[in-house]
Amino acid sequence: MKIAISGKGGVGKTTLAALLIEYFRGQGKKVLAVDADPDANLALALGVADPESITPLCMMKELVAERTESQPGKMGGFFKLNPKVDDIPEKYSRQLDGVKLIVMGGVKTGGSGCICPESVLLRTLITHLVLLRDEVVVMDMEAGIEHLGRATAKGVNKLIVVVEPGRRSLETAQQVRKLAQDLGLQKVAVVANKVRGPQDLEFIKEHLQGLPLLGYLPFDEKIIDADLKARPPYETNPGLLEQAKEIATQLE
Repeated sequence: MKIAISGKGGVGKTTLAALLIEYFRGQGKKVLAVDADPDANLALALGVADPESITPLCMMKELVAERTESQPGKMGGFFKLNPKVDDIPEKYSRQLDGVKLIVMGGVKTGGSGCICPESVLLRTLITHLVLLRDEVVVMDMEAGIEHLGRATAKGVNKLIVVVEPGRRSLETAQQVRKLAQDLGLQKVAVVANKVRGPQDLEFIKEHLQGLPLLGYLPFDEKIIDADLKARPPYETNPGLLEQAKEIATQLE
């Protein structure tokens, strides 16, 4: 099971990722959690006490240079486009009670399509995780899906776009769907978050434009409290795991 989670910033991608990771872990599955968002906070949502101690892979200059055969800090030049990555999940993940957490970080550039040693390493790693690993892989991604290549996209079981009651969020979902279709990924679905009641849910359903709705998570101030206390959302509201189960069972 390989799941990618995307959506506009602030909609609750990381909350959903943490809930699905905990659900699959509770089912006895081997789970690999991947934070592929430049604004990494999945570690916090999983209850890591010292998330600041985790160095994102893209910031490990010596590792990037070694694997891509590049020179740290040097712009341009030649580097390896198929670096060795198969040992990274074991060597560079944080172990969390049956879950391996990899924080990839992101390569922030002024434009898209950055071809640099860091981005090559991350894309190669994603390809390895999706196509060659036998764990459940849950990837918390940014609004775009730039880490996914055409071959990788075909190996993803489901791309989940998290939305909230709002037009900009739903417009982002359509943009993500188009990006996915360009890569040949048709298995795109939506999970609604911050739903305050039937009216919000109906609004979202009316604007999905054919995207299937897997389920929803209610608006809950306890989730905000969990974030403030640096605790997983399911610790302040265990009922969220039941809703995560309903969503997860549609993926299997």
